[in-house]
Amino acid sequence: MKQLLILGAGTAGTTMASHLRKKLRKNEWKITIVDERKEHYYQPGFLFVPFGIYTPLQTVKPIKKFIPKGVEWVLESIDIVKPEENKVILANGAHILYDIMIIATGSDIAPEEVEGMKGAEWQKSVFDFYSYEGAVALAEKLKNWEGGKLVVHITEMPIKCPVAPLEFAFLANAFFKKKNMRHKVEITYVTPLSGPFTKPKCNLALSHLLKDKNINTLNDFAIMEVDNDNKKIVDYGGEEVPFDLLVTVPTNKGNAVWERSRMGDDLNFIPTHKHTLQSKLKENIFVIGDATNLPTSKAGSVAHFQAEILTENILNFIAGKPLAEDFDGHSNCFIETGNGKALLIDFNYDHEPVRGTFPIAGIGPLKLLKENRINHFGKLAFRWVYWNMLLRGIPIPFVPAKMNKAGKIFD
Repeated sequence: MKQLLILGAGTAGTTMASHLRKKLRKNEWKITIVDERKEHYYQPGFLFVPFGIYTPLQTVKPIKKFIPKGVEWVLESIDIVKPEENKVILANGAHILYDIMIIATGSDIAPEEVEGMKGAEWQKSVFDFYSYEGAVALAEKLKNWEGGKLVVHITEMPIKCPVAPLEFAFLANAFFKKKNMRHKVEITYVTPLSGPFTKPKCNLALSHLLKDKNINTLNDFAIMEVDNDNKKIVDYGGEEVPFDLLVTVPTNKGNAVWERSRMGDDLNFIPTHKHTLQSKLKENIFVIGDATNLPTSKAGSVAHFQAEILTENILNFIAGKPLAEDFDGHSNCFIETGNGKALLIDFNYDHEPVRGTFPIAGIGPLKLLKENRINHFGKLAFRWVYWNMLLRGIPIPFVPAKMNKAGKIFD
């Protein structure tokens, strides 16, 4: 019997296991998924935890609940991968041989990459919200914080969900207004980019929102260090930003196993063909989700779209057929803007976010690049979709893997 091995039981890995168990014959292919964790986290929910919109328990469930029947789950960390031998060596010394491997090990924060970030003020006045622990700690801090200079900061790109730091700034604005203390809080959004987002039209819309909500912005800030003693961040040009509360998005990196295995780039992301999702390392290795080095968003929606295309390419590979170059970088995401409203953006490698209707052309019901309440409810509804459809490999109606141009206004 042949072995298909999936490394990582997060969003991408679990979704692929669900798709492939339905497609591959059980008497021909054994599917094994390896992950060292027992918990599966709904990472988009971390954004809501600090503001009490979600409880921490609403963002976590047991991994075993989502491992498809007929898929073996190995609860162990990975020591090293030897692609030339088609072998994965686990931390306990055991090894797994594979015929096809799918890398879905995701990415994680690395605050140690910036001097002082994980220093004396870590989880005292310096917080992240990209980890479960960080979001929970920040929620406790905000319960009794009396105000001051709040700095929302991005260290460097790429990061998971590139709009999440903006959403945090918007939600903070609404949160402090609701507590009747917005006048006590100065919010500054600090980014290494030349604007709040990477796409020009979306960048313009978001810039207006930041201004309207009285959120200061500082662009092109390349952080050198976090000065814990004086509570300020310093960039390489010497510019300083003081803070009373720093909410930072640290450097995002792929799993350290790829550095040990000499398979990743400088940030431990795996070189991947941008349209087929086959690795550039070896033809029987494929990559999905945050683990890739692709120039698209590291987000759950992207992993969902990739999974549909990668499933077909795994079947093509097994059948000896050419791989379909069908992944177009499709991404869509809701951007919370506070006060029960959100924007929706839909884009790919070639097309930036534009105005229009989604998912049905001319009907919607969602509006693209327009702040409204229905988009906010769409964001909240995605949690149910995630647990009940996305992880189980169930297609989302009217939302194809490749971006649909119908209903969009390209001007």
